Amino acid sequence: MEAFLISTGVVALGEMGDKTQLLAMLLAVKFRRPVPIIAGILVATLANHALAGALGDGVADLMGPDVLRWVIGLSFLAMAGWMLVPDKVDDDDTATPPRLGVFATTVLAFFLAEMGDKTQVATVALAARYNDFVPVVLGTTLGMMLANVPAVVLGEKISSWVSMRLVHAASAMIFAVLGLLTLLNVGRLF
Repeated sequence: MEAFLISTGVVALGEMGDKTQLLAMLLAVKFRRPVPIIAGILVATLANHALAGALGDGVADLMGPDVLRWVIGLSFLAMAGWMLVPDKVDDDDTATPPRLGVFATTVLAFFLAEMGDKTQVATVALAARYNDFVPVVLGTTLGMMLANVPAVVLGEKISSWVSMRLVHAASAMIFAVLGLLTLLNVGRLF
């Protein structure tokens, strides 16, 4: 349960102001069809985070506990720094009309936008740390949905309600604490 809850919270916060959240807002404004957009985000996130979780589990199995602790701890600290760098969506991301329909366009755009993204890297690190594939992938997926569904439903209005700087700082703090706790081998790690 810890892996699920930590994964949900970390990714929900980390996704705030992320390029995929901005993409969700752009898709909502452009297509004005929230149901296929939300369904597309869910499918793309499950696929992307399942791959990331499998990679994280594989890394955990290949390394010994001491090496893994240092790699994960340093990864979390790096993620803390990365969280402080705001994301932007390129203008070209939504320039072409949806030849595949709103759902398929959203799946493809989200899957590709998540490749190498903060939340995908976080999923790899969380899966390696907890070595518990299903709760991590379900948690990170729920975190993505908690951040992106309101972005789709409320569109551009949400960005004026929330201080992205504060959200990014809180995310960075959480990753830094997780990194330090991992490096110090505090808690139920291995």
